[in-house]
Amino acid sequence: MVLMRARTQRGERRTDALSKERIVEAAIEILDTEGESALTFRALAARLATGAGAIYWHVANKDELLAAATDQVVAGVLTEVVSGAEPRDAIRSMALGVFDAIDAHPWVGAQLSREPWQPAIVRILEGIGGRLEALGVPQKAQFNCVSALVNYILGLAGQYAAGARLLPRDTDRTAFLGTVATRWTQLDPAEYPFVHRMAAQLADHDDREQFLAGIDLILVGIRSVR
Repeated sequence: MVLMRARTQRGERRTDALSKERIVEAAIEILDTEGESALTFRALAARLATGAGAIYWHVANKDELLAAATDQVVAGVLTEVVSGAEPRDAIRSMALGVFDAIDAHPWVGAQLSREPWQPAIVRILEGIGGRLEALGVPQKAQFNCVSALVNYILGLAGQYAAGARLLPRDTDRTAFLGTVATRWTQLDPAEYPFVHRMAAQLADHDDREQFLAGIDLILVGIRSVR
């Protein structure tokens, strides 16, 4: 009986030590350094010096693990918004925070583009949508307004996810965009005059600045429905 009690106590201590939070943090480390394909329960167990069964006690499968890791990253971004900030500034801050998170963790963009009902997207909806009423947006218009903002953010997530799949991790951004710009300039200028004009700005444009310009354009449109 004493031996059984001791084993039970050791098991409880091990379960407590191997929390879901520790598992998610280890998963984020693997995702950041080695990519999504490297995230397996075997690799996770090796990093945590435990058995896969102990991980399954907290997380059912890889999809649940990816959702939890994405939610942790997004939650960290949203909690950094300055308390008491003006609603418009808070929305811009949250949007830029998600942008920076996707830039720092490309796998986050891939995950956000997969499941529209996952906890991370619910957090983004609540964080951004919750400021619309403070902006004076009528309740009937709030759904369309938050959809415009969040869909714009998720569109970026989809683009980053596609880029992460198609291009090597060490791709030189300026050189790659320069190649694309060269292709644009080889198109018929009579048929693609706008694309020719934009080619000059493509290679060295600032993604973050461009993203924020889009958020500001949407916020200007939202102002018109107040």
